[in-house]
Amino acid sequence: MTLLNNTLPEKRRGKLKALLEKCQIVRALEAHNGLSGIIANNTQVQGEYEGKPLIREFDAIWESSLTDSASKGHPDIEVVTFDSRLQTINEILAVTNKPMIVDGDTGGDVNAFEYTVSKLERVGVSAIIIEDKIFPKRNSLEAGVQQNLEDPEIFAQKIRRGKQIQTTNEFMIIARLESLIAGKPMKDALHRAKIYLQAGVDGIMIHSKSKSADEILEFAQHYKVLSKQLNLKKTLVCVPTTYNQCTENELSRAGFQIIIYANHLLRSAYKVMTETAKIILRDQRSLEADPLCSTVREIFKTVGFLDVKEKDQENEQSTNVPVIIPAAGEDPVLREILNGKPKAMLEICGKTLLEHQITALNNSNLKDITVIAGYGRNQMQAKGITILENRDFKNGSALNSLFIGKEKMTNGFIMLYADILMKDEIIKELMSRQEDIILVADNSTQYHKPQEGNVLDFIIGKNQHKRTRREIRFASENVVAQIGSKINPETASHEFIGLAKFSKTGAEQLIETYNDVVKNYQGQFQESEDISRLNLTDLIQEMIDRGFIVHYMEIHKGWLEIHNAEHIALAEKSLHE
Repeated sequence: MTLLNNTLPEKRRGKLKALLEKCQIVRALEAHNGLSGIIANNTQVQGEYEGKPLIREFDAIWESSLTDSASKGHPDIEVVTFDSRLQTINEILAVTNKPMIVDGDTGGDVNAFEYTVSKLERVGVSAIIIEDKIFPKRNSLEAGVQQNLEDPEIFAQKIRRGKQIQTTNEFMIIARLESLIAGKPMKDALHRAKIYLQAGVDGIMIHSKSKSADEILEFAQHYKVLSKQLNLKKTLVCVPTTYNQCTENELSRAGFQIIIYANHLLRSAYKVMTETAKIILRDQRSLEADPLCSTVREIFKTVGFLDVKEKDQENEQSTNVPVIIPAAGEDPVLREILNGKPKAMLEICGKTLLEHQITALNNSNLKDITVIAGYGRNQMQAKGITILENRDFKNGSALNSLFIGKEKMTNGFIMLYADILMKDEIIKELMSRQEDIILVADNSTQYHKPQEGNVLDFIIGKNQHKRTRREIRFASENVVAQIGSKINPETASHEFIGLAKFSKTGAEQLIETYNDVVKNYQGQFQESEDISRLNLTDLIQEMIDRGFIVHYMEIHKGWLEIHNAEHIALAEKSLHE
């Protein structure tokens, strides 16, 4: 199943460097969407090396600006925004496990490049290649196009800034030399290579549109000498699109370590799709086009649908997903009313808050309920629940309490804050959703302002971003772009109500991110002043920043969070009605 092919960012990012240390050559194939990514990732052929049989496959995936732009119907002139590119990158990363090299065009200005490096490193990309042309660039392979090169010292500064902003040694920045493309002499290419190497670049890509490999082979010879002079051993990259008569062995012997097949999947797909369309029009039926088409079953198998079908047949879907309710903290606002009891034991209409929640959960066949207790532990009680204790509740947050129930998360779970009441329909709708991470979000925040002093968890959806004239966005519906308590209420689209669902994959992503953050970060993090006070919304925002997709399920009212005596009175009134 393709979705089970996913590799977490911290495990994928260093794969390219590891391959370069082990192999003489790394071959990368272009991908422009999830399906082409699967092909690049999984295709194998029987081969031979030095008389011995072997399995030959691609070692890495090349995410090309040309094929990404073209697949969206746009020219390769840096008109497609980085956020749109990132969407494509995430689609490919989600269904593959091999390292990815991203075509970064010019990289934009230095500030934009810092942003790009930070984002790509977080999502698990292994390398970015940027070309030393002036923004907005023009495609290098088109004849008769003016190619304007950037001043090498300015480009070198961009490299330095990119290297400074990255947080791991695994991520690579590779400089693409456009001297030969622009008709400059070999001397210019070598001059630029020297400046970029001294600036700290991790590799050099020499580009050419000549049908002969002579000039790139000549460059490779000079590059060996330059590398010895500088006492640097940096990766050399080529893209044999036009000089395709040159074999991998010839390129490897010349010193090239990464060979990129930059646009072949899109080009071949375009040719076959065009021919298929013409045949259907010509014959007024699709029969004659069948030899050009894969079977539907082949596609089903490739994208994992047959695996899903098999699982559906073998296992009846269970609705009895574990529920974890973090309820360890003390509420100072309601201290006098509670008189030493935990907030979950607050009585409303003759039943405790917890009992109301248990009833609503049971009505959706959710009966595996774990409550994390702390303050007033001895008074926490209810039928049909498991109680775990957070003994350090005074020094942590609700997130720390949530992870006391970590063993319940393994195969997916529901998270529910201890101080909310909601209609049964909200839980039932949540159970019907299939996304990996779903936050229940109320859109009524658009129509009312929060009470003064009330800290709310606001959400901005991806589809809420303002569009600019040059921006091209293909944002999915109901995808969270930003979440936190410090978002301006006037710009927020929704409020997170404290109810969320995580699939097995979503739970794995949550746990991996939490473990990484707790292990490797100190002090302030996201909106939290200290890592020990990390909130769920902070962790969710970090996951979004790392490229994980977080969805929200939109509701309109139908719930209530108990913060004060006014809320208690409103809850009693609502329940009576």
